[in-house]
Amino acid sequence: MTSASAALTGSYDYSEVARSVLIAIVASYAALDLAGRATNAGGRVRLAWLSGGAIAMGIGIWAMHFKGMLAFHLPVPVKYHWPTVLASLLVAILASAVALNVASRAKMGTIEVLTGSTFMGAGIGGMHYIGMAAMRLPAVARYSPFLVTCSILLGILFSLSALLMAFDLREETRWSVPRRLGSATVMGVAVSAMHYTGMAAASFIPASPPDLSHAVSITPFGNFGVVVASFIILLVATTTSSVDRRRSEHRLQLVIDTTPAMIHSARPDGCLDFFNKRWLEYLGVSLDDLLGWRWTSVIHPDDLAQLVDRWQTSLATGKPFEAEARLRRADGEYRLTLHRKVPLRDETGKIAKWYGSVIDIEDRRRAEEKLRQAQGDLARVTRVVSMGELAAAIAHEVNQPLTAIVTNGRFCLRRLDSATSNPDDLRAAIEEIVSDGTRASAVISRIRSSLTTEAPNRTELDVNQIIQDVTILLRNEFTRDRVSLRSELASDLPRVPGDPVQLQQVLINLIMNAIEAMSSSTNGRRTILIRSATSPDGVLVQVQDSGPGIEPGLANRIFEPFFTTKAKGIGMGLSISHSIIESHGGRLGAVPSSAGALFEFTLPIDDAGVS
Repeated sequence: MTSASAALTGSYDYSEVARSVLIAIVASYAALDLAGRATNAGGRVRLAWLSGGAIAMGIGIWAMHFKGMLAFHLPVPVKYHWPTVLASLLVAILASAVALNVASRAKMGTIEVLTGSTFMGAGIGGMHYIGMAAMRLPAVARYSPFLVTCSILLGILFSLSALLMAFDLREETRWSVPRRLGSATVMGVAVSAMHYTGMAAASFIPASPPDLSHAVSITPFGNFGVVVASFIILLVATTTSSVDRRRSEHRLQLVIDTTPAMIHSARPDGCLDFFNKRWLEYLGVSLDDLLGWRWTSVIHPDDLAQLVDRWQTSLATGKPFEAEARLRRADGEYRLTLHRKVPLRDETGKIAKWYGSVIDIEDRRRAEEKLRQAQGDLARVTRVVSMGELAAAIAHEVNQPLTAIVTNGRFCLRRLDSATSNPDDLRAAIEEIVSDGTRASAVISRIRSSLTTEAPNRTELDVNQIIQDVTILLRNEFTRDRVSLRSELASDLPRVPGDPVQLQQVLINLIMNAIEAMSSSTNGRRTILIRSATSPDGVLVQVQDSGPGIEPGLANRIFEPFFTTKAKGIGMGLSISHSIIESHGGRLGAVPSSAGALFEFTLPIDDAGVS
């Protein structure tokens, strides 16, 4: 007969205890697996994995605790208040949701893991003691504060280790069945220890019959049903996770096999252990022919030693590998390929894997060779064209002073043959010959200096003086072609840096073009107007004639080399003039005009922009 003040003596059905521990291990395995799936998902998919995982994991943990309670037998009938039982199940699901959410994050710091483990441990402890509060029996429970504290601390410690294990094993690269089974066993034993410590904290003192409203008895069939239902739920969750993982692996394999590059991997010792489908198609061999070191049979013999040596060096140093080698394609042709490998390191810095790629660069290399050859051919053609342009430039630039020399020479000969020869006329003609000869020599010197790296001869110039010198040089042309010259020169022009011979040549080209343009004109008097003025860009010079002007469609082409509208022209004058003004940092262009052609150029008043 039991004393009213003595605690009831309970006992355990150890087969039921073993089944409860097994449920804990299976639930822990499912938790580790589901944490990995939630980590690899995002958005609504991640929420779905967290929700489904929390439900499956919570049911598993709750089933273990409830099974452990059913394994404990007392000498009095025990029923369970089912609303309280459901409340304990809800707490288990919430605690599991916290655990999965923390373990599946990208990063898990100290604060996160301590907060998560405390919340989860308290939740599991709450689930346990709420479940015990659901017991309805003619006795009251008394708890040992020390053992209760130990059970809560064990719950927090278990939660801490569970979070760390789940976070460590969630990565696919670290996933292995033996490692996860071992971790799940540790976690299952830990959660079982917490439960049975909590059970040991309770003692039951006989009391009056309890209120049995909403209380139910757990029959042996119901007890068995708890086990079966728990295993089915956990099996479904694990199977769903496994199917999703295999589907992800299939998609990844499909991407790897369809990529244009030849992808492979190797173990830390360098032994190759994977080749994608592109490798096998490119080489026309089987996977067995490539594994290990037998892949060397497809490398060109002349490239093999260097390739292997550099690969061994990368293995020894751990540095990324890159090299070029000829690879034998399925049709027997050796083609140039680029080989790259990079190491994947674990958290300790040790190499866990080598990943590599091989890309066929034969076509690219041939295209590069053809491009280099085309560039060489183009350079040779450019040199020939440049020589032609140079010859044309020399002919154009020197032709004017040579023509003047010949004209004056013939004048001297006629005067010498004449009985009325005037020494002063001969002297003036000879001086013009000397002047034109000097100008021709300066042109040759200028062209020669433009082909060297010497700095141009730049001095501070008076633009008005340059204009006056040119009009004196061309006075015979004005007279011969009956051209009237007008000038409007500003008196306060700043001096500009420049080459006097080059700027004279520009003005001579513009004036001679104007004279030639008006030679066929019948529109009244032939007039050339030369202006100089200051402008925001420096000094402005304009040359305007009274000829027919420039056709609108030709305005954008007149500065191109060899483009000319003259029957006997070679099209170099304006091109050369344009280059000279640009080298001085200025601009030369044609300006729309209502009367004749109007050309103008600007010269900066300092050396900025001068080349």
